[in-house]
Amino acid sequence: MDTRRLSHFAAMVLIGDGIMAIVRPDRDAQAWNVGPKPWRKLMGCLSSHPTLTRCVGIAQVVGGILWATREEKILEQ
Repeated sequence: MDTRRLSHFAAMVLIGDGIMAIVRPDRDAQAWNVGPKPWRKLMGCLSSHPTLTRCVGIAQVVGGILWATREEKILEQ
């Protein structure tokens, strides 16, 4: 898979996961509640703080859109 496709896929994942965090913050945090103990602790914290989780989701959506926009500008050059 070439770099452009990976970049496009990463932007889609950021946007999609961000939307999921906005819509169902508790479920999104629990979906990522695997891995090392510090990470699970963070996801547990996000699970009990839905507003914070939604803010993280908004940041993910904005970041994914900016990433995709930047990718388009690079391809146009």
